[in-house]
Amino acid sequence: MVENLFSSFAAAIAQPDRVFLAPLHREAINFRRAFDFAGRLAHVLASRGVRRGDRVVVQVEKSPEAVFLYFACLRLGAIYVPLNPAYTAGEIDYLLADAEPALFVSTPEREASSRAIFPRGPVLTLGADGKSGSLLAEAKDKPGDFTDAIVANDDLAAILYTSGTTGRSKGAMLSHGNLKSNALVLKEFWQFQNTDVLLHALPIFHTHGLFVAINVSLAAASSLIFLPKFDVDEIFRQLPHTSVMMGVPTFYVRLLADPRLDRAVVRHMRLFVSGSAPLPAEIFTRWQERTGLTLLERYGMTETNMNTSNPYFGERKPGTVGIPLPGTEIRIIDDKGDAVPQGEVGMITVRGPNVFKGYWRMPEKTQGDFQDDGSFVTGDLGRKDRDGYLSIMGRGRDLVITGGLNVYPREVETCLNMVPGVQDSAVFGLPHPDLGEGVTAVVVHNGEGELSEAAILASLEERLAKFKRPKRVLFVEEIPRNVMGKVQKNLLQEKYSALYTGGEAQKPPA
Repeated sequence: MVENLFSSFAAAIAQPDRVFLAPLHREAINFRRAFDFAGRLAHVLASRGVRRGDRVVVQVEKSPEAVFLYFACLRLGAIYVPLNPAYTAGEIDYLLADAEPALFVSTPEREASSRAIFPRGPVLTLGADGKSGSLLAEAKDKPGDFTDAIVANDDLAAILYTSGTTGRSKGAMLSHGNLKSNALVLKEFWQFQNTDVLLHALPIFHTHGLFVAINVSLAAASSLIFLPKFDVDEIFRQLPHTSVMMGVPTFYVRLLADPRLDRAVVRHMRLFVSGSAPLPAEIFTRWQERTGLTLLERYGMTETNMNTSNPYFGERKPGTVGIPLPGTEIRIIDDKGDAVPQGEVGMITVRGPNVFKGYWRMPEKTQGDFQDDGSFVTGDLGRKDRDGYLSIMGRGRDLVITGGLNVYPREVETCLNMVPGVQDSAVFGLPHPDLGEGVTAVVVHNGEGELSEAAILASLEERLAKFKRPKRVLFVEEIPRNVMGKVQKNLLQEKYSALYTGGEAQKPPA
């Protein structure tokens, strides 16, 4: 089948006068203007020598024009490669060498350093204000009409690099067919209509903010209120004008901490989606009590887009990420590749049209992560309940093996988050002279009442077997997370690496 992902957004193309993006402090942009702008940018890329299949690496701040640049790459048949604006010059140097782009788009402020990193060029710039940068200057006199490239479903639309918190960053190759299938499935599963207005406060270098939020909105010809970042005050100002919000758990934690959150302020909302990191059951329950609405948690990853979701109609179970999306198959397997009995923990595998083509220029890594039937081994641990709902138990590499027994951090974190006074927690393994690894926890106190390490450990006695309980519970002001809300356990392991082996007390307080 041959169809450009951009061309598949027929609903939006057929309604050119509908508002697409409403940026903060800027004029609203309809579909006609957005697609015209994308056409002009596509002409700029082509004039700079970018051809079908070439990579375009983009490290810019969030803006409508950055979204239109993504569209331009689709229309040209080029491969869009967005990078986190927070990446350092050293990180960008590696990624540029790996991707070998035909063009690098940076910010005006980083133009000199970008040219130094990418001397073979070309380098263009794009400012977040919609006015500055050489890319916009070159697009000014270009025509808006552009004939979309004819591409196959398997042709690459984007490469998204994994965070690289452990080892070398990997480029996940996502095809036009991958992104198109997922957008159309989510549109139906979450009941998106052209009357919806999505409150967008996510970054757009990540699959959540770029592909889920924007592609699904395009598939439904719905609108987005486009915020540069998550800001509690701005969220409350915009909520009355929206119907859907997508966020990470941290968004909902911060909104719950604000007294303005009540049923009246969300009365226009039909859906709140949570993803990119585990949603604590306590937050699920508190949100329901405060707003009368139920958060919808889903499960996806860079390599597969979205895999599962709690249903739009039907029970949304706290602590689960729902059921497989239509067309997606989820299996839980043991270390031999065999399915585990229902209710047992194993490795999650995914098969479906949403699953990526592999890692850019890493054939051995790609081959090792796929089974013979085409299933992708995610590296995530999970289990299914009797109704087929999936619970994520953590990353396989996060598994703690203590005294020869497996401990799944997510299970311990769930129990810790139920302790009165605990606002947030993270569980990880550290080298232990006797047990191999010691189960270790860090917690954030919510400031209500007294809370001690001994009290927390005592509260876990009836909830967890002894080997699962943390050997130590450490108090921290904040748990390190990346921009998408995922806990950076590698930083915690580095910081506390000598806790049990460096002469500190190995026994918890009495």
